[in-house]
Amino acid sequence: MIDLTLSEALEKLNTGEISSVELTRAHLDRITRLDSQVKAYLTVTPDLALEQAAAADKRRAAGETAPLLGVPLAIKDVLCTEGVPTTCGSRILEGFVPPYTATAVQNLFDAGAVMLGKTNTDEFAMGSSTENSGYFTTHNPWDLERVPGGSSGGSAAAVAARMALGALGTDTGGSVRQPASLCGVVALKPSYGRVSRYGLIAFASSLDQVGVFGRTVEDAARLMNIIAGHDSRDSTSMPTPVPDYVAALNDGDLKGLRVGLPQEYFIEGIQPEVEAAVRAAVDKLAELGAEIVEISLPHTRYSLSVYYLVAPAEASANLARFDGVRYGPREDEGSMWATYKATRGRRFGPEVKRRIMLGTYALSTGYYDAYYLKAQKVRTLIKDDFEKAFEQVDVIAAPVSPTTAFKIGEKTDDPLQMYLSDVFTLSASLAGIPGLSVPCGFDTAGLPIGLQLFGPAFEEGRVLRVGHLYQQATDWHTRRPPLG
Repeated sequence: MIDLTLSEALEKLNTGEISSVELTRAHLDRITRLDSQVKAYLTVTPDLALEQAAAADKRRAAGETAPLLGVPLAIKDVLCTEGVPTTCGSRILEGFVPPYTATAVQNLFDAGAVMLGKTNTDEFAMGSSTENSGYFTTHNPWDLERVPGGSSGGSAAAVAARMALGALGTDTGGSVRQPASLCGVVALKPSYGRVSRYGLIAFASSLDQVGVFGRTVEDAARLMNIIAGHDSRDSTSMPTPVPDYVAALNDGDLKGLRVGLPQEYFIEGIQPEVEAAVRAAVDKLAELGAEIVEISLPHTRYSLSVYYLVAPAEASANLARFDGVRYGPREDEGSMWATYKATRGRRFGPEVKRRIMLGTYALSTGYYDAYYLKAQKVRTLIKDDFEKAFEQVDVIAAPVSPTTAFKIGEKTDDPLQMYLSDVFTLSASLAGIPGLSVPCGFDTAGLPIGLQLFGPAFEEGRVLRVGHLYQQATDWHTRRPPLG
């Protein structure tokens, strides 16, 4: 049962071939057996999962239906879950149990989904390898000595290792797409405003988006059908109609579709096997009838600089609330200021401290105009590049990551090299457009490579359709890691 895709499992549940309790128990047994090696989960919730699974079976027996009834999923530990610890991978929220559930998670519950547990993440979603977690590093199921990517590395690893049928993650600068690429699964970052951020503990509020993981594009589309939509509790949530993403997957072929290939995404330093695999994937799209168009996104080269001014500035403001007074544990030092400093000093990890300091500096008097304001202006130019490009093409194809998964510890002493892991994903986040990561090959070490597809804002259905048709013609997504 653990080798079923989400869509296949749902079909067997609906026909009565398997029960949700059986399916959930199979995944819990696999977590028990393998997660000591992979370390995808921060919290496993077996009692809750089996309770939800039994309730799903009872509903189905009574003739009830729901889109995800009885499907076991994993949730990134930055999304609030009532009664279940939510730590953001940080010691400053150790033991914190929210009194409410995030909208995206509640939507899954309302659709009948089962929660297996909360997955590991870089602390406050700040990282590209899951090595910045305050608890432990998640390992890549394809090679346990390598990182799974980040910050949603736990969710990507859980889906790749067959320890969940699908998962929620979050993407601020590439944090669902990059780990999906490194772990050989599918992930979609929706347009900014497509999915409610209510209950998502904020890192950078103008960039954060809840995204989905699956082993196929169809699985991702099913999850998107449930979590997308307007939410009045999130002022950035857009009241834009949500199509049926699953129905749109087979809405025509690729004949006449224009695929843009941006020259700025094939740069010096990219791993040759990555470039070869992505170019081969683009050739496959051409085989399927797409027209390949060379395009330019000239301000892409500023994305890294812009992101590491905007995101830390917003993080500096958002993380000011974690002071030992209202959330999580407190390092009591007697006076208010001493307690405040001790709690933040001892319980925030080094990467979070680095970004808070960068952001505070960029927002400080005398530097705001020179750094933060200028970065926002260049962000607008990056967004304009995409808008102009989409006047010429329907989707844009590019690599997800410049390399395959690197070894644990390889980049921890060089923050710039770590930041460069997201060099191909940052621009879409800054522009607020959807981005899809689809497996498109392997390097000589047997590590997965991902193809990235961008679409115009709120055109998730278009990129999902292209990714689905690509998967129908290839088998990269059917391969599984060499775990027991």
